[in-house]
Amino acid sequence: MMPAESKPAPGLMSWLPVVLLGWLIPGGGHFLLRRRGRAWMISLSVILMFLFGLFMRGAFFTPQTGDLLTTLINVGGFVGNLCTGLLYFLATWLGYDQPDLAGHVHDYGTKFLVSAGLLNILGMVDAYEIASGKKD
Repeated sequence: MMPAESKPAPGLMSWLPVVLLGWLIPGGGHFLLRRRGRAWMISLSVILMFLFGLFMRGAFFTPQTGDLLTTLINVGGFVGNLCTGLLYFLATWLGYDQPDLAGHVHDYGTKFLVSAGLLNILGMVDAYEIASGKKD
């Protein structure tokens, strides 16, 4: 078996600005890479999911510790919220602070808010792979 050719690791400055912009503004990393179609799809998907979560009065997670399950749920949910970048900061700065209410719609809204951040993580990974030359 022939050894696989290993490419040198990409430089930090080749992908870091793309990933940071992709975190701050959903789809921004793809705009920077001139991938307009992907940029619009990611941007619209993340923004719409986030807005639907707000319209359903979903709650933002706060990092709380306790037993293992409580820590995983709350810290993981907070990281998911934080990964929407400026959307999260803008919503909290404008005073959106919905308490965690019982009910299906509120619960779905909370999941939409976290899922928007998780979708943005996928966009950031895709932008990283394109910027580092691992993907076309």
